[in-house]
Amino acid sequence: MLLLQEGGYGVEKGIPTLLMAAGSFDDILAITGFNTCLGVAFSTGSTVFNIFRGILEVVIGVATGSLLGFFIQYFPSRDQDNLVWKRAFLVLGFAVLAVFSSVIFSFPGSGGLCTLVMAFLAGMRWTDKKSEVEKIIALTWDVFQPLLFGLIGAEVSIASLRAETVGLCVATLGIAVLIRILTTFLMVCFAGFNIKEKIFISFAWLPKATVQAAIGSVALDTARSHGEKQLEDYGMDVLTVAFLAILITAPIGSLLIGLLGPRVLQKSEHRNEEEVQGETSAHVQRKSGDSVTEA
Repeated sequence: MLLLQEGGYGVEKGIPTLLMAAGSFDDILAITGFNTCLGVAFSTGSTVFNIFRGILEVVIGVATGSLLGFFIQYFPSRDQDNLVWKRAFLVLGFAVLAVFSSVIFSFPGSGGLCTLVMAFLAGMRWTDKKSEVEKIIALTWDVFQPLLFGLIGAEVSIASLRAETVGLCVATLGIAVLIRILTTFLMVCFAGFNIKEKIFISFAWLPKATVQAAIGSVALDTARSHGEKQLEDYGMDVLTVAFLAILITAPIGSLLIGLLGPRVLQKSEHRNEEEVQGETSAHVQRKSGDSVTEA
């Protein structure tokens, strides 16, 4: 999606920005909903209390993320040396602190939400240096991304998967993806997009990988801590769904985005006009310089 945005595809209508912003909101809902359901499944208290606890996790995550986000908007100050590196280290440090602290205080759902809100608010004020901070964090992600997907891949044993379990997981995944595509198409019907752009937006939501890799094994780890065989089987089913979601939707979704994007999205001509104007200005300046030299 970032490559399409850099190429100017769909930029005039804000399609890449829309998809990335909606994807972040979708991650918030997924993480919050997962942790709420996880708490209900493994808790021994009342269902009402567990639901209230899930809402409380959301409030704590948003509040803490807002506080940290506003803090790193102004600290360190703009006149300091190595400002970009300091901002990047603060974002990464506070993100790790939020995730580990949420686990220690038994509010695991608030950590990821806090990180998202913090980074979003911080970037709103870093308009001049935001892209440079993103590059540093992207390098860090390139280091840890193989570890994340490697861990979930090592946890799943292909030989131990049962055919009925895989079939049920694929059917569940297919139904969910179909409903997601249809719902997305209906939601953008009145947003001013043409039919090709609506189809692209619907299929651009198909790939699932990062969140599934991050939370896929949490249910299994929680079940193992309880020491119940039945719960471990349920946790393995959740991990299998996450594994299949990554294996099926990620490559297909990336392929569809790469193939459909340049064909169905309009390429912005603004960049080309600026290049033409720049070349014209340079030509006029050279011509004026030659005239002065001759005189």
